[in-house]
Amino acid sequence: MRWLALTMMLLMPGLVWAQEAKPLAEDPVAEARLKRLAIELRCLVCQNQTLADSNAPLAEDLRREVREMIAKDMSDKDIIDFLVARYGDFVLYRPPLKATTALLWIGPFLLLFACATALVLALRRRQKKLGDVALSDEERHLVAKMLSGGGKRP
Repeated sequence: MRWLALTMMLLMPGLVWAQEAKPLAEDPVAEARLKRLAIELRCLVCQNQTLADSNAPLAEDLRREVREMIAKDMSDKDIIDFLVARYGDFVLYRPPLKATTALLWIGPFLLLFACATALVLALRRRQKKLGDVALSDEERHLVAKMLSGGGKRP
């Protein structure tokens, strides 16, 4: 009986903090629009997460702000333009290709090209080293003998 009372006392603080699930927007069309926009926007504090995927407090604030803009009947383009003006291209999950984001788009290809070039040069250098090894006639004869199985190593 004491264990039951002790368990109840330990669980009570958790019940105090429990909250009711937040309802979705009153308008299901607006909520669908929010979800569509949240997939295109990046959480500003998370590593590579969309606004829809993030549970960070800032992401919740941004979703609430987007809901308010949807309620004000702003278009998707106006909402995105407002957020880009406020937070920069980083807020977009797929930033546009322009001068400030060119390295972001081209960088992986440049890195791949540099690695492939380094590999080709290293292989050529290695092949050249192996080709530079010249054997004398006596050494060739000894190698041929060893390969045929008739000679012993000196």
